[in-house]
Amino acid sequence: MPSTVSSLWYVDAPDPVAVLRAQPGSDPDAAFALARQLNPDRDVVPAASGSMKVWAGPDPESVYIGCYPGVTVMCSTQAALPRPTRLPELLVRPLASEQTYLISYDLSLGWGAFAHWERGEFRRSFSATRVNILEDEGMPRVWERPYWAGEHPIVLTPGELLDPQLLPFDPPGFADAANEQWLGFRYRGRTSADGLTPDQIEVCGFSLYPKGEAPRLDSEPEPPIEHGNGRRGLLGWLRGRDRVS
Repeated sequence: MPSTVSSLWYVDAPDPVAVLRAQPGSDPDAAFALARQLNPDRDVVPAASGSMKVWAGPDPESVYIGCYPGVTVMCSTQAALPRPTRLPELLVRPLASEQTYLISYDLSLGWGAFAHWERGEFRRSFSATRVNILEDEGMPRVWERPYWAGEHPIVLTPGELLDPQLLPFDPPGFADAANEQWLGFRYRGRTSADGLTPDQIEVCGFSLYPKGEAPRLDSEPEPPIEHGNGRRGLLGWLRGRDRVS
């Protein structure tokens, strides 16, 4: 499972999982066009593609996009926001989609976030570390109740002290639950024995360069190297073990 996720989903399909299961892979031309549309101040160069198991939380100089009928996902550090409501307008609804979902987390930092827009109108957002709620806007959804009620508590490691400000749930798990509700699968484990997993969702990779500085491509891009998605710097705004400085 990815240890970091920074994703935006643009959805029109009523059953996103069915779409992702039915398609053999992402449309590379549509992905390239969207990458350029969303990065107008950068040179965008096709790079190695892969699955969301590896590229759900890319580095700042890369973007990974999967374009499927009625479902588009963009993995980019632009979605790793401490306050999701500050997502740039360009990224909220670039495809005139019915639903826009933001799902981000970092396991090593204990941080998770999610947000929802409907036809471009804000509906709900949440972002927190284990002890610090950074944003909690909009009306909580029914599926959130078991988390706020303490039915999914944080599991402490041996020797870890209980912080009195500890939330009643693990923020990355909360964000992953939002992903399951809205998109029908979890990044962290299967929803069922035959549930969809991130390694089954293909995305097209693109490298981002300052305007006029992109290298000339004389050969095919190298295959991806799995880094375990543990890139530091993805959430440069977060410091310390669990708290925001």
